[in-house]
Amino acid sequence: MAKPQVLIVEDDRSLSEVLDYNLRQEGYETFSAASGQDGLNLAKLRVPDMIVLDLNLPVIDGLEICRRLRADPVTREVMVLMLTAKSEETDQVAGFSVGADDYVTKPFSVKVLLERVRALMRRRIGSSRDASVLVSQGILVDRERHRVTAGEEALDLTPSEFGLLEALLRQPGRVFSRSELIDAALGGDSLVLERTIDVHVRALRKKLGPYAALVETVRGIGYRFRDPAGRS
Repeated sequence: MAKPQVLIVEDDRSLSEVLDYNLRQEGYETFSAASGQDGLNLAKLRVPDMIVLDLNLPVIDGLEICRRLRADPVTREVMVLMLTAKSEETDQVAGFSVGADDYVTKPFSVKVLLERVRALMRRRIGSSRDASVLVSQGILVDRERHRVTAGEEALDLTPSEFGLLEALLRQPGRVFSRSELIDAALGGDSLVLERTIDVHVRALRKKLGPYAALVETVRGIGYRFRDPAGRS
């Protein structure tokens, strides 16, 4: 079963590391950003299950990030746990008004925060049990069961191939650069050359067989999954 993904957007490095460690210990897959712009970019690239979002961030603050997440169809359903030193009622109202799902103030108990994360995850699963299943043009990616089918045939993909196909299929028609695919499919900490993505794509296409043409090359940029609406 795929691990739920949590994006931590926090500019305090020591706090970010504490959150990262404890969330991983709880069985979550985590990745982090230290600025609002980087957090927003990562959210759109990887579309996590939840974002632990600091309110006071450089470049773009947490309120604006949350507002943009809710306005984008790709990230609209991502759970947002807002994390801030501000505890006034007006700040909490502001957070909820732009779409935050919960609000935790600093200083906080890590145990309490983890329980809030678990509660939000239960709500997400209960309200959208099929959110982990992506289907387009005969290809099905089931993240929870780590299963891919092309037509009626089950495919045996490596973790890298699975992550690559999931990232492309989640946003059909979007052109991903090779560096973006490293972040979205393989993880930003991966020591991977950009051209390694080409090797993964060739292997993936071979396994897709008659569906290989759905993974399109955009010359000079990268790759995309064919838009079912025919837009380019």
